[in-house]
Amino acid sequence: MVKTARILVLAVLWGSGFLWIKLALRGGLTPAQLTFGRAAAGAAFLLVLALLARQRLPRDAVTWRRLGLAALLCNALPFFLFGFGERTVSSGTAGVLNATTPLWSVLLGLLLGSERGLRPVRLTGLLLGFGGVLVIFEPWRDGGLRTWGAVALLGAAASYAVAFAYMERRLTGRAAPLALSAAQLGTAAVWTVPALPFGDPGTPTLAGLAAVVVLGVFATGLTFHLSFRLIADEGATSAATVGYLLPVVSVTLGAVFLGEPLTPRVLLGMAVVLGGVALTRLAPRPAPAAPSPVASSATTAATE
Repeated sequence: MVKTARILVLAVLWGSGFLWIKLALRGGLTPAQLTFGRAAAGAAFLLVLALLARQRLPRDAVTWRRLGLAALLCNALPFFLFGFGERTVSSGTAGVLNATTPLWSVLLGLLLGSERGLRPVRLTGLLLGFGGVLVIFEPWRDGGLRTWGAVALLGAAASYAVAFAYMERRLTGRAAPLALSAAQLGTAAVWTVPALPFGDPGTPTLAGLAAVVVLGVFATGLTFHLSFRLIADEGATSAATVGYLLPVVSVTLGAVFLGEPLTPRVLLGMAVVLGGVALTRLAPRPAPAAPSPVASSATTAATE
């Protein structure tokens, strides 16, 4: 019961991010202002947690260079693209497209050669997932997937996939994860500063400013902390479950609080996307051990 409650709380906080993005945009913030505010608020929250945990910010130039690239690909760029995309696309649909990140990860693995021998079930999931995107947007109709907002949302999900691959190689397994994340979000805020004068800046309302603060603290900073704790306490499988709940949360919140249409086509597309993602995430079966008179108990597990 406790485990389920933690997963649900994390899914609601994380999935609500798309609602807060929409509210911040309606409150007069530009995508660049939203990105800066979200990253800055999340960095400040995580920095407080890091100080309480007595974690120090990195001091070497190599780590800061790596954090700079990770901040661009995993935070500044996708945060901006989600803000840009949600100007014309519903928050619920944005949550669904966010769930395509694992599909982009598989494609990236194929391009880089790290994804070898793509099994039929994963290939089916890849094709099914992107087929679900087509069902949602109907590109054969005017104003479908060809809109810049939809392209931006898909670009954000792809950017996450590239960032995760880079961070897995360059930043994982290090000490002081809260301090590293605070530094990364702070760097993302710095990346955004040159873009602040551009766009169509209006006068942000108090509601818009409140939305971006909630987005940064709860849907960015706090969700990282909770997901980190969930992985440590319950394992990566439980944490991965949250990813499948995010589109459900975003679609539900968008329909309830923003009056976004919940059409059968969108629901069908969401189910197809999630089904495709689930197939690509299936772990391969362990390879049978070769009999050996020297080490009869040894087994070799196939990994992807």
